[in-house]
Amino acid sequence: MATVASRPDIESNQPQLDPSKAEEGYRENLNQQLICPDCNESPPNLVEEFSSGDMVCGSCGLVLGDRIVDTRSEWRTFANDDQGGDDPSRVGDAGNPLLDGAQLQTSIGYGEGMRSRELHRAQNRSLHDKGEKHLRSIWGEMETLCNSINLPAITIQAAQHIYKLTEDAKLFKGKPQEAVIAGCIFIACRQTKESRTFKEVYSLTKVSKKEIGRTFKALEKFLQTKRDAHPAGSKREVVNFENTSTIGAADLCQRFCQSHKLHFRNPVFMENIAKVIALKSSSLSALAGRSPLSIAAASIYMASHLFGEARSSKDIAEVAGVSDGTIKTAYRLMHPSRDVLIEKDWLGPKGAGRLERLPVN
Repeated sequence: MATVASRPDIESNQPQLDPSKAEEGYRENLNQQLICPDCNESPPNLVEEFSSGDMVCGSCGLVLGDRIVDTRSEWRTFANDDQGGDDPSRVGDAGNPLLDGAQLQTSIGYGEGMRSRELHRAQNRSLHDKGEKHLRSIWGEMETLCNSINLPAITIQAAQHIYKLTEDAKLFKGKPQEAVIAGCIFIACRQTKESRTFKEVYSLTKVSKKEIGRTFKALEKFLQTKRDAHPAGSKREVVNFENTSTIGAADLCQRFCQSHKLHFRNPVFMENIAKVIALKSSSLSALAGRSPLSIAAASIYMASHLFGEARSSKDIAEVAGVSDGTIKTAYRLMHPSRDVLIEKDWLGPKGAGRLERLPVN
C-alpha cells in the first residue's frame, strides 16, 4: 500500500493508532491516502498507467509511484484455443501447427546429482521424437538461410510448410538436403511475391544449379498434385499455390532502389521510374533473352542519370549482383530506344528529367 506523499510544512490530518491495538498484528490502514505534494488536492486526482507501471497525478503529471501491478480482470477467453474445452488456462509455448501430436509433453529440468541427470536423459529418450527433432533442425537451418537474404516471416513459414509436406510424402529420400531446402525457399518466395532470383537462392547452398533445378521441377509438380488432391483449408494444402513464371525486371527494381548503398533522395520515385522503363524494355527485341537482373540494373542506371542522381554501373552492380559490364551492355541496347522508354511527362518543362544527361554507353 502506498504511503502519504505530503509536504512537511502541511499539517497531517491522519488519525493516530491506539497503542493498545498494536499487539493485534498488522492490518491495512485504509485511512491512508496518496496525495500529490504539488497539487495537495483532496480527493486526489490520480491516474494508474498500467502500461508503464506508474501512478501519476492527473492534474500536474507528477509521478507519485512506480511498479504498479495491473489487478484488472482479463476479459479475453482462450477456451476456443483448446478445441472447445472449458479450461481457458494457457501454459507453455504455443503449439506448432506443422508438427503432429498434441505437443503437451512435460520436460524434466536438468538438476544436480547423478540421479537427476539420469532421469533427465531417460525422459528425453522416451518423449523426444527423432523425426520431430530432425524437422526442427531443418527448420532452424531454413530460417537462418532466409534471414541471410532478408525474407519475411510469412515466407519462412511457407518454406517450412512445403518442406513438411515433402517430408511426409518421402518425396526426396536420398536427395541432398540443401537442394530440397533451396527448392522450398525458392517456391515460397514465388508464392509470397518476394522478388528473389534463382541465383540468390542458389548462392545459399553448395550444390549444383542442375540439382536445385531438378528439385524445383519435382516440387512444383508435387505441390500441383497436392492442391488438386486436398480441398481448400486443408492442413496439407499450400494456400494459393499457383505455377508462377520467372521474376520480372520490374519486380526487382523495387528492392534494388530501396538499397541503402545507392542513397537515392527519393527511392520510391526512382523505383517507379525504373519500373516503367523495365516494363517497356520487355517489348524490345534487342533485349530478348537478357536476364531480368541485367534489365532491372540497366533501367535503374538510365533512370538515375535521367533525373540527375547518377549512379555508376559499379555501384548498381554491387546491389544487383551482376557485373558492371553486363549493365553497360544492356544499357547500350536500350539507349537507341530512349524515346520509347522515357515518358514525355518526365521531361521539361513539366518534369525534372533531361535527355542530355543520359550517357552514350
